[in-house]
Amino acid sequence: MTAARDPRPLIGEPLALDLLNTRWMHEGAVRDLLTGTDGLAVWLAANGLDERFTADAATLRHTLRAREALKTAVDGSLEQGAPLVDAVLDHGRIRAVLTAEGPDERPEFRDRAWGPAWLAARDYLRLLAAAPDRIRGCAHEACILHFFDTSRNGTRRWCSMAACGNRAKASRHYARSRG
Repeated sequence: MTAARDPRPLIGEPLALDLLNTRWMHEGAVRDLLTGTDGLAVWLAANGLDERFTADAATLRHTLRAREALKTAVDGSLEQGAPLVDAVLDHGRIRAVLTAEGPDERPEFRDRAWGPAWLAARDYLRLLAAAPDRIRGCAHEACILHFFDTSRNGTRRWCSMAACGNRAKASRHYARSRG
């Protein structure tokens, strides 16, 4: 079965942030890709996970739990989010292996339905280790999307310059021209 088109305005962020971005604002209302297994199938396909994991009710339940844990850690505080992320991470581990290509690491799960959730939580740890100050929420007051700032000087403010950045510039221009 082919997954439907991904309707989200921002895709391609690291897995942890892409999971957070399964909720977004559209015309003043929150949209949620993960309201059912069809949306989960879209998210799995968008992240190349559809060959390894099934979009079923258990995987959806665990993925939603990971999304809430990540939201608490990213939008709240690490102190509040850490135990929630750790609870997701308790369902898998990294196994060191030696392959014909050399050393490698492979994730292992007690229950495969935890796979996507665990991978997203693990990715968040990677982002924190790499550059915690570059994990950002969009600066537009009506946007709930997140991104990993890969700009050279680390000053990216918008999820998308074409969308939120342009709206902010337009409202500043309108305010100046009215005042």
